[in-house]
Amino acid sequence: MDTLIQEAKKRGIKLMMDLVVNHCSNQHEWFKQAIADKNSKYRNYFIFKEGVDGKEPCNWRSVFGGSVWEKVPGEDNMYYYHTFAKQQPDLNWECEELRKEIIGMINRWLERGIAGYRVDAINFIKKGEFVSRKPDGADGLANCFDLMRNVPGIEFFYDEMRHKAFDLHDCCTVSETVGVGYDIIDTVVGDKGCFSMMFDFNYTNIDVENEEYFRRRNWTVKELKDLISLSQKEIQKVGWSSPFFENHDLPRSVSKNIKDVEYQNEVGAKALATLFFHLRGTPFIYQGQELGMPNATRTSIDEFDDLNAHSMYQRSLQEGFSEEESLHFINLRSRDNARTPMPWNNQDFGGFSSVEPWIKMNETYSEINVEAQFNDPDSVYSFYKKMIQLRKDNIETLVYGMYDDVDCGNEDIIAYSRTGDKKITVLVNLSTKVQNVKLISGKVVLNNYESFEDSLQPYQAVVIEE
Repeated sequence: MDTLIQEAKKRGIKLMMDLVVNHCSNQHEWFKQAIADKNSKYRNYFIFKEGVDGKEPCNWRSVFGGSVWEKVPGEDNMYYYHTFAKQQPDLNWECEELRKEIIGMINRWLERGIAGYRVDAINFIKKGEFVSRKPDGADGLANCFDLMRNVPGIEFFYDEMRHKAFDLHDCCTVSETVGVGYDIIDTVVGDKGCFSMMFDFNYTNIDVENEEYFRRRNWTVKELKDLISLSQKEIQKVGWSSPFFENHDLPRSVSKNIKDVEYQNEVGAKALATLFFHLRGTPFIYQGQELGMPNATRTSIDEFDDLNAHSMYQRSLQEGFSEEESLHFINLRSRDNARTPMPWNNQDFGGFSSVEPWIKMNETYSEINVEAQFNDPDSVYSFYKKMIQLRKDNIETLVYGMYDDVDCGNEDIIAYSRTGDKKITVLVNLSTKVQNVKLISGKVVLNNYESFEDSLQPYQAVVIEE
């Protein structure tokens, strides 16, 4: 790791690490000690509760399905808590000794030369009161996100982490804060917040209800437009955001955000790229997104590696859906879609490895791969390079400029402007129809079609310097 950090530095590359401190592995030495000896100090590092009336302490559902409670081996009525998988016991942030250990670890890696952290599930570290609720599913369990995350008092943990670790270093931190409300984002980012920037997930689950795969919804372009607009306006009042459409927990955006299958291609990929990349904040490009990778297709639940996919498949069956319907939901939403190996070329296993990888390749790798796009000036990959250069050439506007909505009188078009030392307007048609737009004068500096006049072609995206 020391070598990697130093060699990256020589090449002008800064490395950030994933900081996972809501939970750890059940194979971690701390947890092994806590299980082996109930009098160990490590018991306080985790959350243990006795059962109630021969059942779990409460009826909360974990993020990955099933109870949040797992029975402690060898103890009749003792359970440990896990927000996510049973192999991921939650850490007890109420324990001061644990927090000292975590803060010490954060500082050690920063001292070794990393540039900062992507901070995993950090708004889950404070828990609410463990009380049962009315079940809301066929599994007899209850969704308790409001008692699992963003619980009042969490700002104390944020402040301690910032003042005893992050503020002591020249570092960048980005928080994964799913479900954080705009009324409390000042605890996350900005002058009072803990982190340099935040991933806002309030527009990423537009295709489902309650963050559950099988509860689908027929979203509209206007809804997506309004959610992005709200996110941009609220965060820019306080601090800095990290616009994104893809990550390791989400499906591929061309398959999710392009409703019309015929445009789930390079045209659609470039339209979505234009939409998110020019928003205010630091844009994050997830591996394979710069190639326009679509979702993979699996024909059996046995082909899925994602633990959450298996959980959601069973939930779907419990809720009365057929095996075919349940598999369809999982293909649309499984995290495996984003976790297939990077396709470098069209050779065996996409040039990712010389042996079969742990997970099946995306079946599109023979056509959609780095080698095929690298020297093609019209490829999705080359389009991303153009966007990056445009951002570098317009730092005052496209980096620091303010966001504002643009009304072009059409609900199928998402339009906004960035204003700094100049004004740059972004227009994106997310429909299969040719859409007339109010005339915007200026120079077209980016276009996923060959030309633009007074109308946008299906899934056309243009950037105009006024």
